[in-house]
Amino acid sequence: MDNSMKIAVLIDAENISSRYVELILSEAYTLGNVIYKRIYANWTTHQMGSWKKVILDNSIQPMQQYSGTTGKNSSDSALIIDAMDLLYAGRINGFCIVTSDSDYTKLATRLRESEMYVLGMGEQKTPRAFISACSKFSYLDLLYSSSNNEKEPDERKLQTTDSTLIEKNDTEDNNVQHQPCNKESINEENSIDNLGSNLQIITQALKHIVDEKSEDDGWIFSGKLGGLIGKQFPDFDVRNFGYLKFVPFIESLSVFESKRDDKDTKLVYFKIK
Repeated sequence: MDNSMKIAVLIDAENISSRYVELILSEAYTLGNVIYKRIYANWTTHQMGSWKKVILDNSIQPMQQYSGTTGKNSSDSALIIDAMDLLYAGRINGFCIVTSDSDYTKLATRLRESEMYVLGMGEQKTPRAFISACSKFSYLDLLYSSSNNEKEPDERKLQTTDSTLIEKNDTEDNNVQHQPCNKESINEENSIDNLGSNLQIITQALKHIVDEKSEDDGWIFSGKLGGLIGKQFPDFDVRNFGYLKFVPFIESLSVFESKRDDKDTKLVYFKIK
């Protein structure tokens, strides 16, 4: 991603937990220069107490929106209007829309029609419609769980085949990018919608891409493979499966052969076994 990209971060606080604030900003800063950080809620309610403690420390501008009807999210219209104002101002070229609400699907679609990069962030409960409307989508709950596991490398929870969790001392490999995914974090009820965190679906899609897009000799460059799978599944992220790098993730699937360029070992190619 172009580090010169100018980003607006817009957070629906009534739909997202404050525990994700550091993760949200970290993801946004990887895109480029964050120009706007705004968060929307009815700040007169006691439910926003946890957010009030972190927005000042992170220099996020709170935007007040009173609730006209009980049970309705008051932030939707305010966030959408601000996003369109920022779009027409012409000062930025990327948005981070932080919500698990499908009401922002049309907004994401409209921004992309104007050639804006749209990074969506939300939990696994986020409807597929919003995920598909984004250029890229990150599951905050999966990434949050993964980051917590990294902080406790001596003890990891592994899921057995009968879904029983056992605790195991990590004595084999302290390199996080080679550790398997903690699949207890993937909600089976949502696995059909959360395609980017479904290992079986991703594996089949990768095999299909290699079949269709590889060279005549069957090999495909890892960078091309990563780009194509990302376009097909905006919510695909190797971190969903406990990896930090794309190549180790592909190698872990055990369905592809890999080879490295003789002149540059950083260039990796794959083909189906």
